[in-house]
Amino acid sequence: MNQDAELLMARVRSRDADAFEALYDEYHRLVYGVALRMLGDASAAEDITQAVFLKVWSAPDLFRGGNFGAWIVRVARNRSLDTLRSRASHQELELPESLPEADAMEDEAFARLDGERVREALGRLPAEQRQPIELGFFGGITHEEIARRTGIPLGTIKTRIRTGLRKLRTSLDGVVTA
Repeated sequence: MNQDAELLMARVRSRDADAFEALYDEYHRLVYGVALRMLGDASAAEDITQAVFLKVWSAPDLFRGGNFGAWIVRVARNRSLDTLRSRASHQELELPESLPEADAMEDEAFARLDGERVREALGRLPAEQRQPIELGFFGGITHEEIARRTGIPLGTIKTRIRTGLRKLRTSLDGVVTA
């Protein structure tokens, strides 16, 4: 689908509403799923989905090629993080000084993103690896915060995430094309 998405985006740049609709049909569940996992709020996830696709329509040049699925997930994740930050500032809660760093392994694993396959691959990971990955990627929290919340040492959290991401990448390499 990625090559198809690039062709559709070229048509969206020329204001082709049918191409935009096809992109929406293919990717809205993925965007909604990321936002829902991060925010835990269906209404907010719908708002994020709408905002992300409004951005695709109004500023299609922001997508400069590559894996459209990975790009749109990144846009959804960033928009969700903005919402989490906004909620925290409104509730006068402290946000961590540093948000999760863009780990090269995470980028590679999610660069070939296909929502259903990723969910299946995540589901096959042991809970001790899956949970910190979900907290970090979908929850948008740092490794330090994961360690604090779970009571597990930071080094152990980092090892579990690294091991889980390797397994996830290996699992996805077998079924997802670059």
